[in-house]
Amino acid sequence: MIQVKQITSKKDIKTFVDFPTKLYKGVKEYSYPLRADELAMFNPKKNVSFKDCEVAMFLAYKDGEVVGRIAAIIQKLYNEKVNEKRVRFTRFDCINDIQVAKALFETTENWAKEKGMEIIHGPLGFNDLDCEGLIVEGFNERCTFEERYNFEYYKDLVENCGYEKEADWLERKIYPPKETNERVNRIADIVQKRYKLKFAEKTNKADFIKKYKDGILDVLDQAYTPLYGVVPYTEEVKKQLLAQFKTFIDLRFMFVITNDKEEVVSFGVSIPQLNKALYKSKGRLTIPTLFRVLKALKKPEVVDFAIIGVRPDYANDGVGALAIKYLMDNMEDFGVKYCETNICLETNDKINRIWEYFDFEQHRRRRAYVKKIS
Repeated sequence: MIQVKQITSKKDIKTFVDFPTKLYKGVKEYSYPLRADELAMFNPKKNVSFKDCEVAMFLAYKDGEVVGRIAAIIQKLYNEKVNEKRVRFTRFDCINDIQVAKALFETTENWAKEKGMEIIHGPLGFNDLDCEGLIVEGFNERCTFEERYNFEYYKDLVENCGYEKEADWLERKIYPPKETNERVNRIADIVQKRYKLKFAEKTNKADFIKKYKDGILDVLDQAYTPLYGVVPYTEEVKKQLLAQFKTFIDLRFMFVITNDKEEVVSFGVSIPQLNKALYKSKGRLTIPTLFRVLKALKKPEVVDFAIIGVRPDYANDGVGALAIKYLMDNMEDFGVKYCETNICLETNDKINRIWEYFDFEQHRRRRAYVKKIS
């Protein structure tokens, strides 16, 4: 018999967070999140997004053992943005058993209906920088630290519960260019002179972030908010996101482009890949793990593109060429084997066109599913 229980206690939340550790034991493709971060994510005292969300967490039991989990989020800011009554599902994990999956989704849907919701979609988190999307193609490589791996059977379980595709994201590996792209250089030079743009001078990290953080967050808000699944960023969420990223930011892997008024018009943040460093400790930040993380941060083999943004009023003016030029000019100097783009909506042509100037491999596809529940 399968029983699904809504959880609230600290003990059950730890069980919820730790369930994938058991489920994916020995699976090298799985990328462990920082356990402390996951616990904080579902703590209303530590995650400011709870102010704009209603959250329910569920565990599924079979013969007394945990066999699945799922969380539901009513993201009020997103619902206001799209003018719909939606609930998001996130952290769906379970054994390969359709009855367990159905029990989890039916319980989540019933909770959503009680709250007056009409549509359920996901996997989507509290905001766009939370993990999102179910892998539907590309199961043979370890995921980036920022996203999550899932077994191939998840796709069938979700679809057999009545869910259909709503949006797809693509992930790519980007390799250093074999030769200089003169066209990109020419466009970048023209754009830079015409609009009096420059790359912000890098001093020390603290001063750099202090000077440009507001402009970066404004561009992030303007560039990403119109996209599928993206939640408008409140000032509190912006501060929390900045605090999360600040630990991992390395100015070598970051750029900011400004105009003659010193306004930020574009930026890019890349993060040394940390999945291997965290794998052995299963996401727990032990002393040996800390040394592995510091080594990965100092001399990474692979870099993840976390965010690239262009202010909308500059998006059609070739500013992307400047970003491309920076990446091309510096990729070899970074000393990395390749870079991973993380997720990009397949319909986001402006960003997808950037990668066409590189040698790349599209190695993974993620999907957001949707289902009407009333």
